[in-house]
Amino acid sequence: MSSVADASQTNQVGARRRARELCLALIFAADVSRQTPDRVLAQAGCLLATLIEQWKLARREADKLRAEIEEYGCRLAEDYFAHDAQVDAVISKYSEGWALSRMPAVDRNILRVALAEMLYQPRVPVGVTIDEAVELAKQYGTDDSGKFINGILGAAARDIEQDLEIA
Repeated sequence: MSSVADASQTNQVGARRRARELCLALIFAADVSRQTPDRVLAQAGCLLATLIEQWKLARREADKLRAEIEEYGCRLAEDYFAHDAQVDAVISKYSEGWALSRMPAVDRNILRVALAEMLYQPRVPVGVTIDEAVELAKQYGTDDSGKFINGILGAAARDIEQDLEIA
């Protein structure tokens, strides 16, 4: 019985990680190409198909996880798009000496994905969100991206968790 639960949990973690990558692709596309959120979200299926090819997922696994990846990835992107000014304000507050516009686009958008999750998906543990963001930074960013993102998210998380305790 535990092996079934373990497999389900592994699929969920894998789906969530991949959903964060989809969200990153969506937010990055909107940021870099200056497309509207609606237009970018309309392309989610195409972006996901491209990512599935890059991930080299077996067809059965892709078919099994596709809906969950797309649903959670789009939900995170929608959270960011609905609250972009607030999320960007948090990034600006904790990125001492770094204007948002001067950050590498990948780092800026990984921070957006992570903060949207931290602020608007409260059932996801903050530590998991930070770890996943650092992994995305290692995969897509520079050698320094992981440390940069970890520092900003760690500082923001302390204040976010403190605010939740006060409320």
